[in-house]
Amino acid sequence: MPLSVPEAAAQIRLLLMDVDGVLTDGKVYNVPDASGNMVETKGFDTQDGISLQWLSWKGLKTGVISGRVSPATETRARQCNMTYIYQGHIEKIPIIEEILKQSGITAQEVAYMGDDLTDVVVMNRVGLSIATANARPEVKRCAMYVTQKPGGQGAVREVVELLLKAQGHWDDLLRKYEIE
Repeated sequence: MPLSVPEAAAQIRLLLMDVDGVLTDGKVYNVPDASGNMVETKGFDTQDGISLQWLSWKGLKTGVISGRVSPATETRARQCNMTYIYQGHIEKIPIIEEILKQSGITAQEVAYMGDDLTDVVVMNRVGLSIATANARPEVKRCAMYVTQKPGGQGAVREVVELLLKAQGHWDDLLRKYEIE
């Protein structure tokens, strides 16, 4: 019998995600630098960022697997204490296999968030598959959980809260911030 979402979330030790459409709203901006060369930038949600740091405090690892290469992604991943940062990989299966081998974490202990077709192959191989509210309909059909929030607008925060609650860490976090 398949696990429920809370049961699967309780077992997660690693949250992996796509970037564009998950950590961002999917938009890419090209702006000129001081020399007039075009530089790519993206917008990230601050509440997603702090929540990823909370996971690291509780011993959960995080990471990104993106088909695009972006210095903005690298910087954001480091700011959020991510363990795994893979860019330029449209074919994600070899990356997930490498991460599992390096980490000693089983596929059942991995949650993966995606929004597009290239994410489904990973979603089909992990313990908790998650689609963002803005994901393609085909991706949502393959997910165990679909967020209420779209990518880049709190979807990651929503999932982090789900994981922390399922693992019994949420009340401790609230107490840390003096919230009754």
